[in-house]
Amino acid sequence: MNRLVAIVGQPNVGKSTLFNRLTGTRTAIVTDEPGTTRDRQYGKAEWNGVTFSVVDTGGWIVRSDDVFEGEINKQVEIAIEEADLIIFMVDTQVGLLETDEGVAKLLRRSKKPVILVANKADNFSMEAYVAEFYSLGLGDPMPMSAMNGSGTGELLDKVVEILPTDDGEEEQEDEIPRIAVVGRPNAGKSSLINAFLGEERNIVTDIAGTTRDSIYTRYNKFGHEFSLVDTAGIRKRGKVNEDLEYYSVIRSIRAIENSDVCVLMLDATKGIEGQDLNIFSVIQKNKKGLIVCVNKWDLIEDKSQKAQDSYTNAIRNRLAPFTDFPIIFISALNKQRILKVLDTAKEVYDKRQTRVSTNRLNSILLPIIEKTPPPAWKGKYIKIKYITMLPKVSVPSFVFFCNLPQWIKEEYKRFLENQIRNHWDFSGTPINIFFREK
Repeated sequence: MNRLVAIVGQPNVGKSTLFNRLTGTRTAIVTDEPGTTRDRQYGKAEWNGVTFSVVDTGGWIVRSDDVFEGEINKQVEIAIEEADLIIFMVDTQVGLLETDEGVAKLLRRSKKPVILVANKADNFSMEAYVAEFYSLGLGDPMPMSAMNGSGTGELLDKVVEILPTDDGEEEQEDEIPRIAVVGRPNAGKSSLINAFLGEERNIVTDIAGTTRDSIYTRYNKFGHEFSLVDTAGIRKRGKVNEDLEYYSVIRSIRAIENSDVCVLMLDATKGIEGQDLNIFSVIQKNKKGLIVCVNKWDLIEDKSQKAQDSYTNAIRNRLAPFTDFPIIFISALNKQRILKVLDTAKEVYDKRQTRVSTNRLNSILLPIIEKTPPPAWKGKYIKIKYITMLPKVSVPSFVFFCNLPQWIKEEYKRFLENQIRNHWDFSGTPINIFFREK
């Protein structure tokens, strides 16, 4: 990741607000609740023709009651270590705190270039309070307001001035597969992402709801290149009783909408529950590729093939009528079969790109349709005359031309889909079937 800028500081100083402003997005959740951000959140920013990466971090805290304190601080330290430049945010309205001095000591030890930003200086009278931050020994504090944008231009000018020039070419934003890891809270989504990456990229605890933002990571190992997304666990609507959790769920749904393939994580110790079906429904409505991963399989006593087959049948029965998707039994904690997940995700993505020639479609399907035609409607016979596959669409789509398309029922549509799946491998990917009059 070339030219990386890390935003650090104590909780609730406005780091996520600045991150969203610099990246021109609303990716990071912003609330008045301290400690909203926990994991590192990456994005792209551009100023005067210079592109650089930005990482938002959780607030640095010490001696607090927050059970996530150690993990959040570890994520901050990792961001500082990998950054080329650090924006250290302090709160003008609150003033200088002991925590700020602790962060300043950490940054001085890192020997990285630091820009000290005094945020929430929303008017000229507040700028008078900026002077006390000189005592941190990190140069001139820059007054700004991440909320209304004042001072942002001056900050970006300084960022571009300090950042190292990029010797190579700009990082190409290739069209790479986007894989979203989704599921209920505490199903093991962050553990799976960490197992893929071989590092503590995302905070993992036994507490449901640990992940809040949708965390985007570029993966390039073992011959695979993906954009991986770890999402917040999606609860039932009635159980979402905090604004913060509501926004986390919305971002998880957006991650599904923007993905190519979804890895639906199930907890083997709990089985498939109603909320898993709701998440599956969101994936289906958005016509995304699907892999079902049964996590925590190492905790099941009976690991026989018979038990695995029984679990597989139960999943397919609950998710019917769509049953043509791969199911993988894994342990993210022990890294069992996690590479198979990546291999299968790539296979499902490739199947979404599969194209079948018109000649093969008609030569194989028309004789089957002739033997099993659509049921007649009010004495009128429906005749399918021609089949073709639409080019350049994200979901495999087939068009059946016939004389009375409006009278073809859903049951016959499913019959045609099954015939297509029997002759061509579209496992894990949805199929669109359209009927047009000819």
